[in-house]
Amino acid sequence: MNARLQLHGYWRSSAAYRVRIALHHKALPFEHVPVHLLRDGGEQRSAGYRALNPQGLVPTLVVDGEIALGQSLAICEYLEERWPQPALLPADPVARAQVRAMALLVACDVHPLNNLAVTQYLRAELGADDAAVTRWLHRWMARGFTALEALIERHSGDGRHAHGAAVTLADVCLVPQWYNARRFALPLEPYPRLAAAVAHLETLPAFEAARPEAQPDADVVPAG
Repeated sequence: MNARLQLHGYWRSSAAYRVRIALHHKALPFEHVPVHLLRDGGEQRSAGYRALNPQGLVPTLVVDGEIALGQSLAICEYLEERWPQPALLPADPVARAQVRAMALLVACDVHPLNNLAVTQYLRAELGADDAAVTRWLHRWMARGFTALEALIERHSGDGRHAHGAAVTLADVCLVPQWYNARRFALPLEPYPRLAAAVAHLETLPAFEAARPEAQPDADVVPAG
């Protein structure tokens, strides 16, 4: 491999979860560096971490102690370009665009509206209570999942993957968002195709190794 990889992330961050899946899928060893999103006002906001990632978000992938990469999909694309096998993007240009569109649907249209910074703002600045925050989360997850359910019907080749019949970047984004949906008790019955794909994907070794509860920092942080 000839590279030393450090992934700075939080066990329950869906963006970090995506990168962990990609790393395990490509069998790339990496060091997990915990960044606690709640302790001391959020370690991601510290001056030390912002020197690494000015956006103050997780994950950050550090390569050989010199290169720091942020944004989960940019990191996954870097991994794909440097270690192209096993692939996360199809060879056909149209199929690649379809997979990217499905991944971006989750990463750009759904996840940003239900991440920690947004829910904290809703509570602290707008006075939203837990019920209102839950309604907000459900609205945007349901809207995205409805579209993704239709796209999986259109593009899945076997009913066990979001696109085609192999793991792609769309699956890498789907599973962490499904984890969030279960965590926040979104009714999932309207999305049988998503459920079928996730049920299969979660049995795969890369997805199993990447799951939040399997991370070294999962047992030493509070549940809130």
